Amino acid sequence: MTDQHADLDAALERVIEAARSHLVAVKAAEGRIDDDDVWQAYVNLNNASFEYDELLLDAFGEVTPWDVESIDPDEADERFGVGLGGIDGEEPTDPHPQVISVRQRRDYRVPSVAALVRVAEAARRSGLPDDEEEESEPVVGVGDAVLELLQAGDGSLGALDIPELEPLDGVVMVSEVTDALDLEAFEETDATGPFQPGSEDRLVGRLDEHPYLALDLEEDEEELEARS
Repeated sequence: MTDQHADLDAALERVIEAARSHLVAVKAAEGRIDDDDVWQAYVNLNNASFEYDELLLDAFGEVTPWDVESIDPDEADERFGVGLGGIDGEEPTDPHPQVISVRQRRDYRVPSVAALVRVAEAARRSGLPDDEEEESEPVVGVGDAVLELLQAGDGSLGALDIPELEPLDGVVMVSEVTDALDLEAFEETDATGPFQPGSEDRLVGRLDEHPYLALDLEEDEEELEARS
């Protein structure tokens, strides 16, 4: 039984280490699609989780919530085309001649600044080692709070889907541009330059976002009751 405990402890440590490596790879990729390091870290995390689950089942008849199967990295690369230059293992022969630019704006109402700051400070502390949590700098104001939440969510606007921010209308615009964004060409205080379309940019699509709020749901229910 002692050996089984030792094997389980070692397997669990491999899961934890693989999870940390996966997070590091995801952050480094910054949203890049089909990043090889992210894929390799994913496979390692999957297989470490599978190994731990199997050992736990063999030793105690218990399982984890992870419903995973072992992945053969070589077979998976051949099947999904990861790291081979394209879906079918060949370089694409029809590259798009222009760059696609996605510009998004989403507005929020802040019901309580204090509540938003508390959530942001909790997010900041959670990203620090345990021995540094008490030394974390305080979050100052709404802007600092929103940026902290975005950083904690790796830049995803999904990190702002919290009760402390009330979503308003938003818009997403997709354009074909001749030149990719060069951040060095704009001052850090320039709030419009990076988002300003160029003279030759062409808008190819626009998506308007209207949040479906609880108030809308209540109005719909009242209308249905009035009709019945």
